[in-house]
Amino acid sequence: MKLSRRVFVRTTGLAGILAAARPPAAWAARELTMLTAVNYAPTSDVKLAELGRRFTKATGVTVRTDHMQSVQMPAKLSAELMSQGGHDIVSLEMHYPWLFAPGLADVSDIAGDLAAKHGDWYPFAKEHAYVKGRWLGVPYLYLSFPGSHRIDLFEKVGEKAPDTWEDLLRAGRKLKKLGHPVGFAISQVTDSVTTLSSILWCFGAKEVAPDGRTVAIRSKETETAVEYVRQLYADAMDPVVLSWDNASNNQWLNSGAGSWIHNPISHYVVAKEKKMPIAEQIGFHVSPAGPAGRHTVGVPRSLGIWKFSKNVDVAREFLKWFFEPTQYHEWIMSGDNYNHPVWRDMENHPVWTLDPKYTPLKALAQYSHLYGWPAPPDERIQMITNSYIIPNMFAKVVTNASSPKDAIIWAETEIRRVLQS
Repeated sequence: MKLSRRVFVRTTGLAGILAAARPPAAWAARELTMLTAVNYAPTSDVKLAELGRRFTKATGVTVRTDHMQSVQMPAKLSAELMSQGGHDIVSLEMHYPWLFAPGLADVSDIAGDLAAKHGDWYPFAKEHAYVKGRWLGVPYLYLSFPGSHRIDLFEKVGEKAPDTWEDLLRAGRKLKKLGHPVGFAISQVTDSVTTLSSILWCFGAKEVAPDGRTVAIRSKETETAVEYVRQLYADAMDPVVLSWDNASNNQWLNSGAGSWIHNPISHYVVAKEKKMPIAEQIGFHVSPAGPAGRHTVGVPRSLGIWKFSKNVDVAREFLKWFFEPTQYHEWIMSGDNYNHPVWRDMENHPVWTLDPKYTPLKALAQYSHLYGWPAPPDERIQMITNSYIIPNMFAKVVTNASSPKDAIIWAETEIRRVLQS
């Protein structure tokens, strides 16, 4: 049955964002461009492109979506900000809304409307995009970092999924002897920052004090955390982790070589999609705890608009449309729970029950922080992250290039340099 344009607009949700039954005539000649980080659940990028085509059909605005690896995003965003040109909508991760604040449009009205409908965001998601009283991005997902373990291999050495980092060390020693080490990146990638930050926090250590000014990395707690990772690396890991990128641990676990990683669930999503037998043996558990409790990183992403874009008005309408329930829920479901929704009112969303193995994932939000915690978010924390000071500190120790104390003093100097810049 053929639908009239008026009925089509209403049923796709555009009646709520367009004042008239048809978009402004000038929109037909426009192209809206969007830049996002590559989604490690590939079906989500496919769905985003499909939604773009749907918006085009309803409005006449062409939507072009480009993707690049997340580690390349800071340089690309910097180039676009410097040139005052590039994409209209950009994906922002962690502290990017703070780092690129001078070029981002205020989207507080959109965020406020969504908060009125859903309640507030998880705290770490709000901290990420709410910059000095203004929303500079609209959070649309967060990634959790559970532990992923080979159920069969842990059973073979008489171990359960590790609840603590000490549990992992004990099990890891057995698993390495079995020929299946545990692993996480100790290299210049964000996954390494995530896992090593989690370990620091769990041992009571921190880079910067809650005042956001005092460098706090030099402490007995940091020494204990560094010594723990030194033991884990020597007794339970493979030196290959020193050269890993963000995809390496996924490939390593799925290849059958590894027994445990600390990562979002993308490896499992891909293994299921490709019908790899190993998918049956992958299990998940909450990120391990330490003497100072259970802490981990939640990685929020938001969609922001460059204020120098020639299409700010259309970009704003696209975001309003994207976050309507029909589009947003469809997109969330497309990632097989790799993309977690950002509001507490979605803790019972069907995405959490797509697979019984996902049960532990929902609990991770309560333990999640942004990089640099407990310091408040700001652009300097992102610069510390981008400098990979924490992974380099640990790498110096595990490779015996430096003593733990000397490595920590080096990190202290580097962090102070960033804070004073």
